[in-house]
Amino acid sequence: MTSEQQIREALDETVRAFGGVDILILNAGIFPKSCPIAELPSDAWRKTMDVNLDANLVLMRECHPLLKVSRGGGRVVIIGSKNVAAPGPGAASYSVSKAALQQLARVAALEWGKDGIRVNVIHPNAVFDTGIWTQEILAARAASYQMTAEEYKANNLLGVEITSRDVAELAAEMCGPVFSKTTAAQIPIDGGSERVI
Repeated sequence: MTSEQQIREALDETVRAFGGVDILILNAGIFPKSCPIAELPSDAWRKTMDVNLDANLVLMRECHPLLKVSRGGGRVVIIGSKNVAAPGPGAASYSVSKAALQQLARVAALEWGKDGIRVNVIHPNAVFDTGIWTQEILAARAASYQMTAEEYKANNLLGVEITSRDVAELAAEMCGPVFSKTTAAQIPIDGGSERVI
């Protein structure tokens, strides 16, 4: 994700195989180990920005000409984070990278609307069935709130667990006809968070 040359080569292969790019889902991201700002190493900060922000900028820039000629209009969905509206301590590099990515999406919506390209952001929270979360981290986080892992997974206003499938289905819906006249939207998928509301 951090090699512009490899991104270009992957896009070239995609266009040769499928004839173009109509939809771009930006989901690349890392969540580094929790660390207070006063102790945050510069290399950890840069690595997070490289993956969470810069790689997504490159993908957007390189896909723009392809999305512009999409017959149905180009569609971009960016996977943001609840941390944009409600950051947590120890998550500075992740939270800042996702906030900057949201701002990039807003500017892209302003610039690309004339090209018929829709750009929207989904803000999930607590999606535990991804590589970011191990059972040990989940158990430790739940214990810090004096909850079981199962209680922690559904610790939101609706009392539901948010899965990666839920996020994927919303992203697909954002690219479909229901949202065909929507751009620059910020959609939470978090079961309702008191910290955001």
